[in-house]
Amino acid sequence: MDTVSGIGVLDKAISVLDAVEAGPQTLAALVDATGLSRATAHRLASALVVHGLLGRDGAGRFVIGPRLTGLELAALARPALAALRDATGESTQLYVRRGDRRLCVASLESPHGLRTIVPVGMSLPLDAGSAGKVLLGGPDVVDRGWAESVEERERGVASVSAPVLDRAGQVVAAVSVSGPIERTSRAPGRRYANAVLDAAATVAAAL
Repeated sequence: MDTVSGIGVLDKAISVLDAVEAGPQTLAALVDATGLSRATAHRLASALVVHGLLGRDGAGRFVIGPRLTGLELAALARPALAALRDATGESTQLYVRRGDRRLCVASLESPHGLRTIVPVGMSLPLDAGSAGKVLLGGPDVVDRGWAESVEERERGVASVSAPVLDRAGQVVAAVSVSGPIERTSRAPGRRYANAVLDAAATVAAAL
């Protein structure tokens, strides 16, 4: 194939990503779509899987990976996160699972001086916080569709999270609202659960 950037291996890797962006691809389909040799297509696609840019579905086909999915989700979720922040007055976040941790891929801060700050790119444990419960599919989420936490990860902070479901009903992300207990109270679900559920549903509808 002709080089575009002057860096041949990068151009080839991008051609693989472009092919998969059109839909799940078998190795044979990747070869047809890119014009690469079977060995080169396999090597590049496998490397992209290692880096999370591609993944494999249940049939073994190459699909868009979690790293790119997180970026796409962040863009789709931003309007819903902004609406949730405005409705609650608190900071809002979107998390995706990365192995045994959760990654913040979108974050909007409360206008209050005292607020929760979670930078985009921050990696947090799954075993503390409402978003972790959602991404793990904990009993709270199964029973009522949302989870809350009070001072589990950080003293003085409470949060409420709800799952974003894909069309197959799988949890792909968690929408969260968080803030100081002085405003959220020690029962934040009473105040924010409905708003967080609505935000998560809005993100899911945009997928």
